[in-house]
Amino acid sequence: METRIAVVSIIVEHPDAVERLNNILHEYKSYIIGRLGVPYRQREVSIICVVLDAPNEVISALSGKLGMLPNVTAKAVYSKPFPVK
Repeated sequence: METRIAVVSIIVEHPDAVERLNNILHEYKSYIIGRLGVPYRQREVSIICVVLDAPNEVISALSGKLGMLPNVTAKAVYSKPFPVK
């Protein structure tokens, strides 16, 4: 099965969404390479970037689940497919 490297960029506009967001990310922990979170206090938002190595379907599912959370925006950027070694 092919995998892709992807970056899911997330903007959290209200702190109430953080617990549910973290629970979803925990479900996908085996695919997550790294995570960077930046609180932007002047705008009262948090910006999170999650780097994944996963099949296309997994990346789409994660991005979709995150994007359905209230006060959360999520978009994914994909690499070309990599064959599994």
